[in-house]
Amino acid sequence: MGAERVVVVGAGIVGAAIARALAMGRRDTMVTVLEKEPEPGLHQTSRNSGVVHAGLYYQPGSDKARLSREGVRRLRDYCRVRGLPYEEVGKVLVALDAGDESRLARIHERALANGVPGVRWLDASQLSEIEPHVQGRAGLHSPTTAIVDFGRIAAAFLEDACNHGAQLRTGFEVEAISTGPPTRVTSSGGDVVEADRLVIAAGLHTDRLASLAGDSQFPRIVPFRGEFHQLVPSARHLVKGLIYPVPDPRYPFLGVHLTKRVDGNVLLGPNAVLALSREGYLRHDLEGRELRELLSFKGFRTFAKANAATGVREMWGSLNRRAFIAAARRYVPEITPSDVVRAPAGVRAQAMDADGTLVDDFRFSRVGNVFSVRNAPSPAATASLAIADLVIDQLELGPS
Repeated sequence: MGAERVVVVGAGIVGAAIARALAMGRRDTMVTVLEKEPEPGLHQTSRNSGVVHAGLYYQPGSDKARLSREGVRRLRDYCRVRGLPYEEVGKVLVALDAGDESRLARIHERALANGVPGVRWLDASQLSEIEPHVQGRAGLHSPTTAIVDFGRIAAAFLEDACNHGAQLRTGFEVEAISTGPPTRVTSSGGDVVEADRLVIAAGLHTDRLASLAGDSQFPRIVPFRGEFHQLVPSARHLVKGLIYPVPDPRYPFLGVHLTKRVDGNVLLGPNAVLALSREGYLRHDLEGRELRELLSFKGFRTFAKANAATGVREMWGSLNRRAFIAAARRYVPEITPSDVVRAPAGVRAQAMDADGTLVDDFRFSRVGNVFSVRNAPSPAATASLAIADLVIDQLELGPS
């Protein structure tokens, strides 16, 4: 028999990691990566905070907890070997009141259960030793939480894959999938690629493509825009590493935080507002068909009704610059409006079940020879190398 043909749709960091693992680990496999953009990694991979999450928040035993811890170890080693930036600047979660402290204690328990190294509780004076400009009554410190450039890492993954025989085809927007065998993937321009195994890791468009391949339409992707500001150079000294609020466990979003980046910038954000298109990076970006589909989704309407107050608050922060900055000033009061300028936004591909429940953990599905990464929000970039191994195991390719 000839080499098995595996096609990966999506050249973001998860798709790139899968392609790399296939190309480098299986000599009998021909790997093709299809990407609709002119170059890879232009969406969630390059429009994020650049944080390697240590595994503080995640339910012990969940895929997020397990794969993020494995992913951290492997990503750190990979960056060291490849000469890519990997800076363990550390992270503090800051409690402002008694309610925050109670939730922070539960996060501390989870972090210990997940084996996050070096995590320790801080009182107010200890907190100020690590982040002198932070105001809070208590904190949790994760000294090994790191920052990287995920766009550069994804590019390195693809370079590794191509150096081991994989082919990258950009400008290939998938329009149709027939599952054969063989599986045939057709582009909007009429080009056809055949596959014995198909992996869909298309981020914001994964649900649509999985449906084309005969998979369930659920979970559906709901796009949430995360808007950022950043500190001007003269104010960057106010943040030494990563400063986060204590997250509300009812939501998968972490709230506005302050994030040092490997390029020296310091981001404020993101918030979480509904995007009016799947690639709606600006408020006026609207795609009528996508919006109509979203509004006709009963689960989304249920979610929107239940979370109306939070939605209004997030939208107010989006429309009102001072309100956005005020969210960050709760933790670093010395920040002034003149210290802050806008930065590019991102869009998070958040999966939602039919009943309107947001999918918290990673989720994968398989129909025949098609495997889909159905929910891969943060910490998917952190866990990308571990996710790749999980996907390959599920593909059941047989002995190499």
